[in-house]
Amino acid sequence: MTKSDKEIIQEFQEAVNMSAQELESWLKTKESEEVGQKDGGSESKGHESGRRIVELLDKKQSEYDEEDISQMKRVVSYVHRHSAQRPSGDVENTRWRYSLMNWGRDPLKE
Repeated sequence: MTKSDKEIIQEFQEAVNMSAQELESWLKTKESEEVGQKDGGSESKGHESGRRIVELLDKKQSEYDEEDISQMKRVVSYVHRHSAQRPSGDVENTRWRYSLMNWGRDPLKE
């Protein structure tokens, strides 16, 4: 059974706990740019996704298209998968947290 667009949007809104402004500011930091998987380019997948998330957060729901919904699915999947790998101890200055923040989720805001 596939999820409806409405369910995907709701899961996206629950997974992303940073505002567009917070995420945009974060993406400009050295820490943000230094984490994540890079496939030959200079920008990681997470950093690129973060830029897309800012666009989605600035859009009205009525403006979402198929590609937006597809991106939301990727974000929800990544956030759930990566959150499950939480390391023990203080995570404030970890690559794990920084990677999640590139995808719009700050685990310290939970």
